[in-house]
Amino acid sequence: MRLKQVRLFLAVTFLVLLSLAACNVDNDEQHRDDGHKKNEETRKAEETTATIDEAAKEVFVSLKNQSQQIVATATLTENNDGVQIKLKGEKLPPGKHGFHIHETGSCEAPDFSSAGGHYNPNHAKHGKKISGGPHAGDLPNIEVNQDGTVQTEVIANLVTLEQGESHSLFKKGGTALVIHAKEDDYKSQPAGNAGERIACGEIE
Repeated sequence: MRLKQVRLFLAVTFLVLLSLAACNVDNDEQHRDDGHKKNEETRKAEETTATIDEAAKEVFVSLKNQSQQIVATATLTENNDGVQIKLKGEKLPPGKHGFHIHETGSCEAPDFSSAGGHYNPNHAKHGKKISGGPHAGDLPNIEVNQDGTVQTEVIANLVTLEQGESHSLFKKGGTALVIHAKEDDYKSQPAGNAGERIACGEIE
């Protein structure tokens, strides 16, 4: 009789241990599934954040002429070389024109003098052809086609789109993009003898 009881006890014990082992396996699998799910959710959240960050670094600017008509658009993007400016325009006078970043984000027609002078946080001289230059806001001339259109890219390597930085285009009061009537000679003070301002767009 005792032998039967011992065998019964051993059998029950074996079944209990087997059941516990199965539960542990299920728990381990559940933990792995939960961990994988959390990792996947974290990865998706990071990708979403990266997408938002990238989008935040792309800025669109509309440039209006003295009659307040939009004649050009610019897309500003941060990269390793500075700020890339992709400019696309129409109904502009053919030929070469000075193109600058100005120190104030205000474009009041008709002369756009509200945009102030060139963006110049380092208090440098104007132009790449002169000692002590250029201004941070000095950009290469653009050339408008005979049909009044222009599509070009320039790099502003002395500025940034990062807020709070000393050379940020999003400083207090903002900044502006300005197209001039004539080409910049890269040396005359204070603005390269580029003539009147024919188009202006606030960077905001």
